[in-house]
Amino acid sequence: MWWLIAAVGLGIPLVVTAMPEFGMFAVGAIAGAVTAALGGGTVPQVLVFVVVSVALIAVVRPIANRHRGQSPRLASGIDALKGRTATVLERVDAGDGGRIKLAGEVWSARALDGDHVYEPGQQVDVVEIEGATALVI
Repeated sequence: MWWLIAAVGLGIPLVVTAMPEFGMFAVGAIAGAVTAALGGGTVPQVLVFVVVSVALIAVVRPIANRHRGQSPRLASGIDALKGRTATVLERVDAGDGGRIKLAGEVWSARALDGDHVYEPGQQVDVVEIEGATALVI
């Protein structure tokens, strides 16, 4: 019974702090409770708790740290539009800008390079989005 109380007690900081180590200790406490339910004494219960907790930290924590450092593979929102190709609908320049069709929607656009002018029908690449205006090359 004490192991289950310990598991719940370790699960609360897991939820509050989002530190997975508390979850690993909670699983170790559940393993200790299973050992107690199977009739194991105090020493085997503590040994199972320690072994399971340390094994989870040694195996799961490095995997979690590797995945935590990775950037998301699926871009969404404005980030998904950067690098896409668009079609010029109205003349686009660096001054007044113009209109492009990007991802099925009409966007205001401005040439990134002040010397370039893009005419209707040309394909351009979106470099950046500033507010509701696409910067194109």
